[in-house]
Amino acid sequence: MKPRYEIAGILEQYGEAFRNRNKLSAHQLRVLSAIEQCRTSALGGHKDACDQCGHIRITYNSCRNRHCPKCQTTDRERWIMDRENDLLPVKYFHVVFTLPDTLNSLCMHYPKILYDNLFQAAWETIRGFSINPKFTGADAGMIAILHTWGQNLSLHPHLHCIVPGGGLTIRNQWKQARNNGKYLFPVEEMSNVFRAKFVAKLRQWNKENNLSIKKKLFQDLFKKNWVVYCPPSIENPSRVIEYLARYTHKIAISNHRLENINDGKIVFRYKDYRDAAKQKIMTLDSMEFIRRFTLHILPPGYRRIRHYGILSSRNKTKSIQCVRSFFGVPAPTPKSRDWKEISKIRTGFDPDLCPRCKKGRMQLVEHYLPKRGPPYH
Repeated sequence: MKPRYEIAGILEQYGEAFRNRNKLSAHQLRVLSAIEQCRTSALGGHKDACDQCGHIRITYNSCRNRHCPKCQTTDRERWIMDRENDLLPVKYFHVVFTLPDTLNSLCMHYPKILYDNLFQAAWETIRGFSINPKFTGADAGMIAILHTWGQNLSLHPHLHCIVPGGGLTIRNQWKQARNNGKYLFPVEEMSNVFRAKFVAKLRQWNKENNLSIKKKLFQDLFKKNWVVYCPPSIENPSRVIEYLARYTHKIAISNHRLENINDGKIVFRYKDYRDAAKQKIMTLDSMEFIRRFTLHILPPGYRRIRHYGILSSRNKTKSIQCVRSFFGVPAPTPKSRDWKEISKIRTGFDPDLCPRCKKGRMQLVEHYLPKRGPPYH
């Protein structure tokens, strides 16, 4: 069902005023412009006609920007299908590493450095526990997905990680974690190690770049309890894909959460996790809403989904084959990655079937070129 309100509509109404009042980078301007023009004549499109009844359908091109709420479905489904091909017949754990709000100011000014440190500290924590014979004594793997937002669009950087409950030994034998799947590693110990590793990286970066981060900040970071969340294992490996589907290719806020746009006010739904995840309503001024949305525009080219250890692109082919051989499980049959086939498999919708007569096939008859607008300076 098409949402009543869209982020694109907010930008169309209030985007120009926001750009005039705020100094934005060229990259941020391009992202906001792409979202505003997505699936409009500005980006061009094509006309299809039914070969049976002659019905005409005009479709405009998507912006394909990763921050756009209308452009994630196909990429998300392709990514999930690839992960299905990589699925191991073992228990998995969902682990979340969160940065404290003390670091929000640094995240706004140096997002790439802070987020890189978050990825590295999280992986070093997982790997350190895994190679320790006390816990597993084997090489681990991890898929990490960066989210920078809270439900109310505030800055809330955290990683959603999927971690197999075991690892490969130096003899390429699978070794299960010693807890029998009840938990991955001790959460309190993981939290302390994660904090120490992140702060050490931050100190080193501060020293190398002479940034003069105040000593009090480092002291405050050690006073806080850093949050590492790790519930019991996902028993059925096939459910791992359901978990991944919740977090991959998400953006800060979807169009379906927008409740109203009126008189410069944006009303949207959010879950308050400090109050038992209750659904609540928040109203923001349009300028504040767009400001919060731009907080979550990642640096150009930044990789928000990363694979580590035995699941990294360099190691996974050999690692997955070793694990499947160990358990005697065959590799799955690869599926088509064509977007039309994905649409039919995932949603039951056939893009080529005529929506009017339900018999004919839609055939391309004309292309529309995109309109070229003035560049932002």
